[in-house]
Amino acid sequence: MNDMQTRFGSGQSVARMEDDALLKGHGLYADDAPAPALHLAFVRSPHAHARILKVDTAQAQSLPGVKLVVTGAELEAMGIKPMPGPMNFTRPDGSPINSTKRRILAHERVRYVGEPVAVVVAHTLEQARNAAEAVWVDYDPLPSVTTAQAALAAGAPLLADGPDNLVCETRYGSAPEAQAQFDAAAHVVKLDIDNQRLAAFCIEPRSVLAQWTNDRLVIRMSTQMPTGIRTMVCDLLGLATDRVQVVVGDVGGGFGMKTGAYPEDVVVAHCAHQLKASVKWVADRNEEFLTSAHGRDVRSMAEMALAADGRILALRVMGQANVGAYPTMTGVAIQCLIGPWVQTSIYDIPLIDFRFQAVMTHTATTGAYRGAGRPEAIYIMERLMDEAARQIGMDRVALRRRNLIQPQQFPYRNPMGQIYDVGAFERILDGGLKLADWSGFEARAKASAAKGLWRGLGIATFLEWTGGNALEENVNVRILNDGVIEVFSAVNQMGQGIATTLAQLVVDVFDVPLSQVRVVLGDTDRGNGFGSAGSRSLFTGGSAVRVGAGEALDKARELAATDLEVSGSDLVYEAGRFKVKGTDLQRSLAELAAKQATGRIEVDSKTAAKGPTWPNGCHVCEVEVDPATGVVSVAAYASMNDVGRVVNPTIVRGQLDGGAVQGMGQALCEAVRYDPDSGQLLTGSLMDYAVPHADVAQTFFKTEMDEGTPSTNNVLGVKGVGELGTIGATPAVVNAVADALARHGRAAATPHLQMPLTPERVWRAITG
Repeated sequence: MNDMQTRFGSGQSVARMEDDALLKGHGLYADDAPAPALHLAFVRSPHAHARILKVDTAQAQSLPGVKLVVTGAELEAMGIKPMPGPMNFTRPDGSPINSTKRRILAHERVRYVGEPVAVVVAHTLEQARNAAEAVWVDYDPLPSVTTAQAALAAGAPLLADGPDNLVCETRYGSAPEAQAQFDAAAHVVKLDIDNQRLAAFCIEPRSVLAQWTNDRLVIRMSTQMPTGIRTMVCDLLGLATDRVQVVVGDVGGGFGMKTGAYPEDVVVAHCAHQLKASVKWVADRNEEFLTSAHGRDVRSMAEMALAADGRILALRVMGQANVGAYPTMTGVAIQCLIGPWVQTSIYDIPLIDFRFQAVMTHTATTGAYRGAGRPEAIYIMERLMDEAARQIGMDRVALRRRNLIQPQQFPYRNPMGQIYDVGAFERILDGGLKLADWSGFEARAKASAAKGLWRGLGIATFLEWTGGNALEENVNVRILNDGVIEVFSAVNQMGQGIATTLAQLVVDVFDVPLSQVRVVLGDTDRGNGFGSAGSRSLFTGGSAVRVGAGEALDKARELAATDLEVSGSDLVYEAGRFKVKGTDLQRSLAELAAKQATGRIEVDSKTAAKGPTWPNGCHVCEVEVDPATGVVSVAAYASMNDVGRVVNPTIVRGQLDGGAVQGMGQALCEAVRYDPDSGQLLTGSLMDYAVPHADVAQTFFKTEMDEGTPSTNNVLGVKGVGELGTIGATPAVVNAVADALARHGRAAATPHLQMPLTPERVWRAITG
């Protein structure tokens, strides 16, 4: 590769290709599409639980501009299918899963505040909203429950037809063997831990524009998974896949919340199909808080048995996950399967006893949110490690070292049967401690004390699983007659810079300037695949691009050899041209493409990774606590991260730092709250739900990557990065606050700290 192109290939901090249009205001989000459309408004339940006795739409239908009013009963009569629920799990007695049936518009019963009951389509948004207010619904309110614990109590109101509100339960490990170790242990550490419910809070709300064009339904929307949306719409509405196209432009954040179809998405598609017209819906912020999938919400009892020398003998975790009114496969699997996969983290723990329950309540459904099960598991593990060190009087870094999986143990099978291909956990630990200047903390603590502040030092050493177990991806590569290399992938952009990263991989293969590469994403007419979730975009989609680009170049070489009447081995390729050795004969990629009947050289390729990737890190946080007010400020944050090979360092740092800020939000301020008596959402706006601001940290992050152990499970050697920062930051921050309290005589309070660590909670821990 020549010097010019090496500036744009892998390993270089190339400026994001996506940013030029966005900074100039030329981005194309779903709501920006220049298409005239009817507008849609939902009628939503004001009750957490109620029977629907009657829905009267007569007045709404008579109002100006109204084109269509639809109720759940009408959809039921039309045979519109319900959304799919969880499967492949069982209840404790082995009986099938117990779950509610989620219709795209509620019929007969509503089960959470905000559930859509009817929909109005009109010429203007104002007309649609006015008509929605004119729909009269006669409800018979019923009792409700908002927590898993209340839902499992005797006499709790039932959401489904089963005997109780337990959806399913999973058990892993050996309870008797683990109990034997607890009985023999020198130390037992126990914590009750609440991973509170969170809102994903994307800048761009859910947005759908469904257009009837040329006898087809074209859906432009904000999603991470266009193929999954198409599949759901076709299945529920009974449409052939070739009659539906899903197109995704720019996406203003996804964080897992936009990974699957919502009832609203299917309703918009249905209305467009019925009216043979274009219909648009953009959620307002209140609708997002009420009805978008929430994250986390799992309460756990965790215990760890240790030998006298600090070796972990056994780990016991019992978790109850509140999966909301309508459990989904994703929401149940996250808490009952995926989180447990990483529960033992980077530690060599011989025995486990895990029990996880998914429970229905009268709240919004939970699903994927950045990290999806892994933050909950790692938070439990790292809080246990720090509390164990404190209670047994052992240095917390030394405790971690004693239990780390060693290099000679790889490939390592953890107690959940998951195989880590590679890892150098102690090296990452050492790198994180050095980057954070761990040994210099005391001097900084004295400086904080001089200001009347308590300084605390927190650490999290951990790993995560990435890939969503969707390890195969498709790619289409076209060499065009103007020399442009066009690549289509089914992975999707949502602010993470994936188009730029994929383009750099094309540069690696074709040795052309970045400006000569065009990356096309988000169009089910061009290609289909799993999409972007679980930090899989690069190691699956990127691997497919690398392989597919290589296959396209090989095809071009064959064409060049035929055209120049030489053997392929006689050709030298450089910077977009094939040259015959020892002669001045040559052909450019553009010339070869122009000679084809289609005007291009095209390859469809499919690549599969061998397994998931296991990124890991050591994150160190320092906080300052004001003992008079309980206010916590992040004073320093350093992280050493193993994400395998790094294609674009700036983009990777952005992912790590942005993720860390989201993790800090959970640690310090964010929480979705429901009123336990009425089931009403108490945090339905930014007046009540506290997202982290830019000043959450007082200093720039120190963020570095260690590329010494590339993944062996994909051709690039990369590991997922999108969720690593979120997973590490939450325990690092909470452990830092606990350390600050313990250093000032409040060690008895540290086992009882619960997120979010608001000033009031911290102040009570200090003064209590």
